[in-house]
Amino acid sequence: MPCLVQGDANAQAINYAESGQPDPVGLELLQEEPHDILFFTEKSGGGWAKVRLLELPGRKLPAKPTGMLKFQVIDIEAKYFAAKWNEIEKVDLWEIRLERETKERIANGDFTGAYPFLSVLIRDYPNRPGLREMRCDYLWRDAISRARKGSRGATLAMLEELRRYAPEYKRSDVLKAISGTTNQIMERLVSEGKLDLAQKLLARIEKDYADERLASIDKWNAEFLRMATAKRKEALAALEQKDYRRARVFARESVYLKPSIEGGNELIKKIDQIYPLVNVGVLQSATVFEPTRIDNWASRRAGRLLYRSMFEIQGAGPEGGEYDFIFGETDISPDRMTFDLFLEQEKLDAPLNQINAFFLADIMSARAQPNKQVYFPPWAASIIGIGLDGPKHVECKLRRPHVLPQSLLQLTVDASWFGGKKGGPTGDYRQDVVEGNLTRFTLAEKPKVETKPREIVEVRVDSASKAVSMLLQGELDVLDQLFPADAIRLKKSRNVRVSTYPLPTVHMLVPCSDHVFVANKTFRRGLLYGISREDILKGELLEQMELEGCRVISGPFPAGMEMNDPLGYAYDQSIEPRRYEPSLAKLLATVAGNQMRMDAERKKLEPPKMTPIRLAFPADNLSRVACEAIRSQWLMMDLEVELVQLPIGRTYPDEGTADIVYVAAAVWEPIIDARRLLGPEGLARSESQMVGLGLRRLEEAKNWKEVRDRLLDLHSITHHELPIMPLWQLVDSYAYRRQLVGVGNDIVSLYQNAENWRLD
Repeated sequence: MPCLVQGDANAQAINYAESGQPDPVGLELLQEEPHDILFFTEKSGGGWAKVRLLELPGRKLPAKPTGMLKFQVIDIEAKYFAAKWNEIEKVDLWEIRLERETKERIANGDFTGAYPFLSVLIRDYPNRPGLREMRCDYLWRDAISRARKGSRGATLAMLEELRRYAPEYKRSDVLKAISGTTNQIMERLVSEGKLDLAQKLLARIEKDYADERLASIDKWNAEFLRMATAKRKEALAALEQKDYRRARVFARESVYLKPSIEGGNELIKKIDQIYPLVNVGVLQSATVFEPTRIDNWASRRAGRLLYRSMFEIQGAGPEGGEYDFIFGETDISPDRMTFDLFLEQEKLDAPLNQINAFFLADIMSARAQPNKQVYFPPWAASIIGIGLDGPKHVECKLRRPHVLPQSLLQLTVDASWFGGKKGGPTGDYRQDVVEGNLTRFTLAEKPKVETKPREIVEVRVDSASKAVSMLLQGELDVLDQLFPADAIRLKKSRNVRVSTYPLPTVHMLVPCSDHVFVANKTFRRGLLYGISREDILKGELLEQMELEGCRVISGPFPAGMEMNDPLGYAYDQSIEPRRYEPSLAKLLATVAGNQMRMDAERKKLEPPKMTPIRLAFPADNLSRVACEAIRSQWLMMDLEVELVQLPIGRTYPDEGTADIVYVAAAVWEPIIDARRLLGPEGLARSESQMVGLGLRRLEEAKNWKEVRDRLLDLHSITHHELPIMPLWQLVDSYAYRRQLVGVGNDIVSLYQNAENWRLD
């Protein structure tokens, strides 16, 4: 070993020595670079050295080694050493050392310590002899250890992982253990009253072990039937006593316990007919719940019922949207370079009062990190640092002045913020069940006021006229979205209040496929000239009635309710909407076809053929009426047009199912919604360089003047590039019977004040 003395002292102390044994390192071994250890004979001078992994065929030591072994000592770079095989007493291979560490820890019951070593072996040496047996032994012993500690859930997870990985390993013992562990978990869940979780576990176990017939399955099926029958009797007794609340609870619990119980669903329906609740008529049912989504009215509406957002838009002011910070107050410095958030837990109800500045800072930091699920590029581009000043103050340093930083933090607050399940609701209500055209939302906690609705039931109706009739007849208590003409008529009713949402929706056609003609800008211009937007708006939708704010538009942003309305700060009033000119529309379509044909001939390619244009629309009456009118006018351009109704709750088609989709977008904050609408990852998926440049310049704006100027530029760009084809702006209204109070005026979403609803 004299040659090794040339290394530095630090390396000598760690990676080789002239005598003794390497110090035990435990878990820190995994922090070291993979290495083998050579032990030298006393005759050769003794000592040991950590060396880079030896290049051995199959990583196996030769049976009768001869000659020299070449090696490189860790941390002595660019220098190779050699030793005769007869000078080497022992070679401790890296993988054998890992196996030894793993087995020792398993034998000692240190499964936490064994896991990282076993993981490295599985990752780097998956074909090592005996590894499968070691892994099985680890899972089996760990399951036994966890069972002794009373961790039944973890025990079951280990046992099921073992069964999936090696079904043949101690098959009868493993299945017996799974059955016994399941039985213990079921007993605990039932004793704690978590019957729905118990039912779900039983259903899964029964499905996963259908061929095994575990004893616990038969036992708990019989037990659930017994409990379900008892609950049904309690429901009938409560119904007889006219205690409808308890009757409804018992009836649903009965079906939860045993979905197949005879007469269970029929009893629920009977109680629902007489149990007091609020029926809300909707044209679109929600299947996803996102309160900040701009293109899905139903998702945005129902999302607000289930979730809170970190910043909730309350309306429009003279300088963009007005936002409510649900955890406290905010402030922005005069130079708009510092954005402060002040938490006021003492003023908040549970669970909002559980949030502190440290947690919020982490959430806001994650929003700026590309590898995080909540990543939002505009926020990442705006923020340069996040600081804390105690548990109630978060200070954000901005990269450049931003006129409305709160618009970048419209984060949905789910139950995981409070230690609950990811995606769990945080509003006053929870989604209960979906039954045909009914979606039921139940109150999450005991109401503070007896007249507060226990349930809000959304009833999807096929047409706006039917919904109006049901409202007037008392079958519905609320209408979420009215045809403009219906809103005008309903204002005459003494039993109904009609109010207008303060922020209009922008209706447009969005290309959504690679249809060669639709992708052509000239052809899209022809399509727009071929739509008599004024006639459709006034004739089909408004039914010749005047409603302030409803108008044909020339761009993707709202035009405001009246002239000089601050809401229209992104709209260029000087750009007139294209008129209906059917002759020009046909000419432009022909020109586009000729251009594409000549380009193909020049490139010696097959000229593109016109295929039917598939026009998709959400499953609501208003969209259907508009698209039927658009189709009839495009047919006069000698185009073949197919209407495609989207599934309930959907507002954007699956790839390959449509070429253009009718979208009603809530572009309430153009400064931030412009990218969500027009960007390459937005609804329009625009790849236009001009649109991209306009978006980037908008996001670099430092004051409101620059914001307005660049939004007007973007309006002009979209008017010529047509990444979307603007149609009209509609002012939406809602109506409710006077018995329901607390709905509020100037609400941007129906359930904005749902926590204040009362039934008189």
